[in-house]
Amino acid sequence: MTAGMGRARRRVRVLGALAVAASWSVLFVGAAQPAAADTQSKQWYLAAMQAEDMWKVTTGEGIKVAVVDTGVNSSTPSLKGQILKGFDVTGASGDETDDYHGHGTTMAELIAGTGKGGGLKGLAPGAKIIPVRMSDVHFMAKRNTVISDSADAIRAAADSDAQIISMSFGSKSPTRQESEAAKYAESKGKLFLASVGNDGDKENARGYPASYPSVVGVASADRSGKVSGYSQHSDSVDVASPGSDVPRWCDNSFKSYCDGDGGTSAATAIASASAALVWSLHPDWTANQVLNVLLDTAGRDWEDGVRSEYLGHGLIRPSMNILKGKGDPGAPDVSPLTKEKTTDAAESSDPSASTSASPQPAKNGAEGDKAAAVKESDSSEDGTPLGLILGLAAGVAVIGGVAYAVVRRRKTA
Repeated sequence: MTAGMGRARRRVRVLGALAVAASWSVLFVGAAQPAAADTQSKQWYLAAMQAEDMWKVTTGEGIKVAVVDTGVNSSTPSLKGQILKGFDVTGASGDETDDYHGHGTTMAELIAGTGKGGGLKGLAPGAKIIPVRMSDVHFMAKRNTVISDSADAIRAAADSDAQIISMSFGSKSPTRQESEAAKYAESKGKLFLASVGNDGDKENARGYPASYPSVVGVASADRSGKVSGYSQHSDSVDVASPGSDVPRWCDNSFKSYCDGDGGTSAATAIASASAALVWSLHPDWTANQVLNVLLDTAGRDWEDGVRSEYLGHGLIRPSMNILKGKGDPGAPDVSPLTKEKTTDAAESSDPSASTSASPQPAKNGAEGDKAAAVKESDSSEDGTPLGLILGLAAGVAVIGGVAYAVVRRRKTA
C-alpha cells in the first residue's frame, strides 16, 4: 500500500553532494548537560535541542497532547499532576491510566514529564497529557480478538481538548475506518503525528496511520544526526526526531528504566513535544501553521521543499522558531502535507494512491557511513560558534544526515 492521495512529493537524485553528519558533542561544545543523574543524564537530545534555553521562553504551557498508546500511568513521579482525564477504548478491565505495557507512560514522560524523582524529563514539561488507551497486538491476543480499536482511539483523541495527537503505534494494514478517523482528526484542527516504524533494516513495510496523507510520519534519528538504521523509510516520512539511545520504562511494573533505543516511538513523542513548544508560543496559530514552521525550520542540507524518504523535510528543530523567530507559518487553512484546504472532513481517505519521495540513502550502514561530515558554521544567540566539521566524501557522497541545530537553511528566514 502507498501513502495516499494528495501528497505533493518530488523525486530527486542527489549525487556528488557532501553530507552533514556532525556529532552532538562537537556541535555543542560547552553546552550544559542535564543536571539530574541517572536517567535524565542519558537524555542526550535535551542539550542538543537547546531545551534549557527554550524553557526560558516556553515549556509548552496551555497545550494538551493526546497520547494514543497502551495507557499512561499517572502515578509515576515525573507524571504526577501532568495527566488529565482521558479515554479507554479497549473495553477491557481498568482505564486509561492502567498501562499494560509501560510504552504509553514512557511516551507521556518524553512529552511532558517533569523529571521529578529522577524520571524522564519531557521536552515540553509545561504541557498536559490526555491518555487514550488502545489495544496492541499482544493485548488483543490475550483477549482473543483481532478487531483493532485504533480508529476508535483516534476519534476519541480528535474529540478531546487536545491540540496534538501523538501515536507511537502502527500496523502494516491500512483500514478505511482508521483512514477516515485520521481525516476526521484533521477536520477537528488536530496536529496528528505517528511513528513510521522500526523495521527499516528488514521488511521496511509501510506503517499506518503514519502513511495516511493527513498524518505527520516521524522517523528516528541518532546522535550524529543521521536516520537510525532501523527507522522505516518511504514517502511516508515527513520529519525526523531523536529516537536512538533514548531511555524507557522497562515494563509495566514501573520499577526501573532501561537503556536502548526508543525508536520511532520516542521520536514521535519528542516531535509532538516540539510541536507543543511552538504552539504554546503561538497559541493563535492553527495546526497547519505549527507544522509548516516545524517543516520549514527542519535541519537539512538539501533544497527546501524537497523530501528525503529517510529524513523527510529534515531534523525537527523547534529552537529555530522559539529562540530565533524563524519559520514561515503559511496559510492557516492549508495542510503543509497535502497542500489542500483542511476546513472540511472528507468521508474517506484512500491510502492506495501512489506518491514518491527522494530516494536518498540517508541511513546508517555501508552507504550512510561513506558520507563524511561537512557543514557551515553557525552561531548561538551570543555569537559563539557551535562548531565546524569538514570532511571529504568517499566515492559518490550521499545525504547521510543533518546536524541538528546548526545547519543553515538555504533561504533567508
